[in-house]
Amino acid sequence: MDGKINLALIYGSTREGRFCDRIVNWAVSEISGRSDFALDLIDPATFDLPTQHGRKESAGLADLTRRIGKADAFIVVTPEYNHGYPAALKFLIDSVSGPWQAKPVAFVSYGGISGGLRAVEQLRQVFAELHAVTIRDSVSFVDPWGKFDTDGRLLDPDAPRKAMATLLARLRWWAVGLRNARKVAPYGEIAA
Repeated sequence: MDGKINLALIYGSTREGRFCDRIVNWAVSEISGRSDFALDLIDPATFDLPTQHGRKESAGLADLTRRIGKADAFIVVTPEYNHGYPAALKFLIDSVSGPWQAKPVAFVSYGGISGGLRAVEQLRQVFAELHAVTIRDSVSFVDPWGKFDTDGRLLDPDAPRKAMATLLARLRWWAVGLRNARKVAPYGEIAA
C-alpha cells in the first residue's frame, strides 16, 4: 500500500519527571512491531527552539521544520494539564505552519478522570486551523499512574493495544491517501 509511512511521534510534555515517557515508550513498542511505519520521535525538550515566536531562524527551528515536513502522519502523545494541553506542545505546533498541511494527526492521551480527552478536543481545533486532518480514533489512558509496572509495561494491555491497532490502521489509510493527493496537487498551491 504505497510504501512506508514516515510517522512522527510527538511528546506533549516537557515537565521534569514527566509520565509522558512511559506513554511514548508504550506507543513506540506498539508501532515498532509493524513494518509499514518509519518512526521519528520529536521531543520538544530536546530542541533548541527560541523562547518566543519571531522571524529569526534557529538551528532547532530549522530541524523541527524539516522533520515535520518529512512526516506523512503524526501521533501526538499529550497529557492533560488543568483541562488543557501543555504550553510546550502549543509552542512546538505554532513554530511550524505549512508542513502540517494535508497530513493526518492522531492522539494518544493521558490524564485524570478524562484521560486527556479535553486536551485532545482542544488540539483538534488547533490542527484544523493548520489544515491538518485529525482522525477520530485515539487511545486514552484514564489515571495511568498505576497501570504500568516498574519496568514501564502496561499491566492490562488488551484494550489499549486494540485501540492502538485501530488508530494505526486508520492513520495509515489517511496518510497514504493524503500523501498521494499531495503528490497530484500540492496543498499549498490550491487556490479558490
